[in-house]
Amino acid sequence: MRDLARKHGPLMMLRLGEVPTLVVSSPEAARAVMKTHDITFADRYLNATIAVLTYDGTDLVFGTYGERWRQLRKITVLELLSVARVQSFQRIREEEAARFMQTLAASAGAGATVDLTKMISRLINDTFVRESIGSRCKYQDEYLEAFDTAVRQTSVLTVADLFPSSRLMQVLGTAPRKALACRNKITRILEQIIREKMEAMDRGDKTAHEGLIGVLLRIQKEASLSTPLTNDAIVALMFDLFGAGSDTSSTTLNWCMTELIRYPAAMARAQAEVREALKGKSTITEDDLAGAELGYLKLVIKESLRLHCPLPLLLPRQCRETCQVMGYDIPKGTSVFVNVWAICRDPKYWDDAEEFKPERFENTNLDYKGTSYEFLPFGSGRRMCPGANLGLANIELALASLLYHFDWKLPNGVEPKDVEVWEASGLIGKKNIGLILQPVTRIAPVI
Repeated sequence: MRDLARKHGPLMMLRLGEVPTLVVSSPEAARAVMKTHDITFADRYLNATIAVLTYDGTDLVFGTYGERWRQLRKITVLELLSVARVQSFQRIREEEAARFMQTLAASAGAGATVDLTKMISRLINDTFVRESIGSRCKYQDEYLEAFDTAVRQTSVLTVADLFPSSRLMQVLGTAPRKALACRNKITRILEQIIREKMEAMDRGDKTAHEGLIGVLLRIQKEASLSTPLTNDAIVALMFDLFGAGSDTSSTTLNWCMTELIRYPAAMARAQAEVREALKGKSTITEDDLAGAELGYLKLVIKESLRLHCPLPLLLPRQCRETCQVMGYDIPKGTSVFVNVWAICRDPKYWDDAEEFKPERFENTNLDYKGTSYEFLPFGSGRRMCPGANLGLANIELALASLLYHFDWKLPNGVEPKDVEVWEASGLIGKKNIGLILQPVTRIAPVI
């Protein structure tokens, strides 16, 4: 898509089967869609598979823009992902990070290599499950398996998606039926968790109010909303939050470590900063991070998000009514992809655009707020991701701990320049193959 845009321009109309599709590939065009005409493009495009998995678009991420959606957004921003709520999960993040460091230390002691990609995914999943439920969950592995299947299903265009008006294609296409089976499994697990939470609340168990599900059940019980918050709505919202808070965070943390391994000078600078700022600590806490000067660590995360946006095309929007963008007529119903991957690698806006250079963000005002249209890792406008604070909190402590406690070696015969950096196809820009490294304990972690 980037190469096509270089030939045909920053606003490019494609036809994917029957579906008119607008591809946006410049900061100026992104601003036009996500700011100037934000409300016109405030809907999400739903193909047959995604419609099934998102309960016909009644969730937050893919929900139709309107009063119900605004209510869900308000709950998410003010109750679930507020600064205070994110801070309330500090102990969970610290405990899971410390446990992760102990596991790595055991591998280092044995001189073993580890698949850091898988281990990072497990860390973030364990953390987010506890943030969601308030405790560990016996259904976690079963849920994660179903969730991974759902993510893979949303990442593939099928004939049913490309020809939505064709009854024959809807019959022949198996993806929606497979998606329904997956959704039913996810629903069954989440409904069981909700039932157990409600039973604990009825028993007067104060811990039942912990976690994001506990917050949602409290709001449901208060019955103060214009549109009642049903159990189905809670299930759909938790499905959204897990995708936004878990998969994208683990992907970003994995890319941070991948790029640092590929650029030894950046790794050395990041480790030196963390070890100097936190000297003498046996375990790192978020209070330690807050009181330390870790500017370069934050630049590493920014640069990783620039090169490897978790959602390379963001999530597809849909044009609610015919409009003009930069002089072009855009028909109602057009799906819209904003190619932030291409924008963030455009040499017109970035020097050495393909190189990992965290220092490029020094003395700049580029941030995550969605107002710098050459840097939109979390999107912009009404549909901007509301979970940036939680995602960054999950990433920063883990990354600082990995750099503080361990040195990292590649397997014998592998050079930094040989480390694979291809992204897998799909909605989420995951690393195509796992990052295999050998940890070497530098500062032993102590719980």
